[in-house]
Amino acid sequence: MRKIIGIGETVLDIIFKDGAVVKAVPGGSTFNSMMSLGRMGLNVSFISEVGNDKVGKMILDALRESGVDASSVCSFSDGKSPLSLAFLNSNNDAEYLFYKDYPNNRLEVEFPVINADDIVVYGSYFVLNPVLRNKTKAFLEYARECGAILYYDVNFRKNHVTERVKLGEAIIENLEFADIVRGSTEDFENLYSLSDAARIYKEKIKFYCPNFICTQGGGEVALFSKAGAKRYAPNKVNVVSTVGAGDNFNAGVVYGLVAGGIDRERLYSMSQDEWDKVARCGLDFSSHACTLLDNYVDKEWAEEYKKQ
Repeated sequence: MRKIIGIGETVLDIIFKDGAVVKAVPGGSTFNSMMSLGRMGLNVSFISEVGNDKVGKMILDALRESGVDASSVCSFSDGKSPLSLAFLNSNNDAEYLFYKDYPNNRLEVEFPVINADDIVVYGSYFVLNPVLRNKTKAFLEYARECGAILYYDVNFRKNHVTERVKLGEAIIENLEFADIVRGSTEDFENLYSLSDAARIYKEKIKFYCPNFICTQGGGEVALFSKAGAKRYAPNKVNVVSTVGAGDNFNAGVVYGLVAGGIDRERLYSMSQDEWDKVARCGLDFSSHACTLLDNYVDKEWAEEYKKQ
C-alpha cells in the first residue's frame, strides 16, 4: 500500500470568535492534511516535532487516533509545544498569532522509508526555515531520489513577507522539487505581489513545475497542467471556520490521486477528466472542513466518502 508522508509543523490551534474561545484543536498545515488522510484509511506517516508537555501529548494522541504513524515526530524537553491563535471574523475567515518556544536542536528524527510513487506533502515556513532547512532539504532530496510524488503547499503567510527575499532560494528549490504546486492567491500576494492565477503560473511556477493549483478562499479554483487550464466553482456550504480549508483541499487532491491510481509517471500525462476527478475531491474535502471547527474531515464523513 503506497504511503503518504507529510512533513511540517504542529501547533495547538485556539480558535476565537467574538472575543471568546470556541475550540482548541491540534493543528498545523501539513498536520491537518495528514489527519484527514489518516481518517480516510490511507497509509499515512508524519514528520514533525512537539514539546514533551500536555499539548504535545494531545497532538500525538490525535495523530494516533486518526491512524497516522507518529514514529517520526520528535518530542523535545527544552522548550514548549507551539500555540496558534486563530481569530474568526464575521465571515469566519481567520487571522493568526503564533507563539513558539523551540529548543536549539530540532527535528532529531529518523525519516521513514520512501518507495516509488509514495506521495510526500510539504510546505509552509517549516520547509523554508533556515534553522531546519538542511534537514528538510535533505528529506526532499531523498524523496525525489526514491521516485515519490512531491506535493508543495506554498502557504506563505503575511508575517514572513519581510523574509521573502532571504527565503527566495529555498522557495525556488521547493518549486523545483515539486510535481504539484498548490497555493492561494493570498500566498502569492505575500510572495510576489501577484493575484492573477494565470500570470502566477506563467511567470512564477510553470518553469519549475507544470502542475499548478491556485485556490482563492471561497472563490474559484484554477488548475493548470499539460492537459490545459480549467477553473472550478467551489461547493456552496454554511461556513463555520476556514482554518483548515486549504489543508483539506490538499488532502482531497492527494486522496484523489491515490483513489485514481495515479502514479508519478501517469501524473504527467493525466487527462482533463482525471484532473477533474482529483480537483473535485479537493473541493469536497475543503468544503466539508469549512462546516466544522475541527481542522480535518469528520470520521463519519470519511467513511461515507470512501463508499463513493
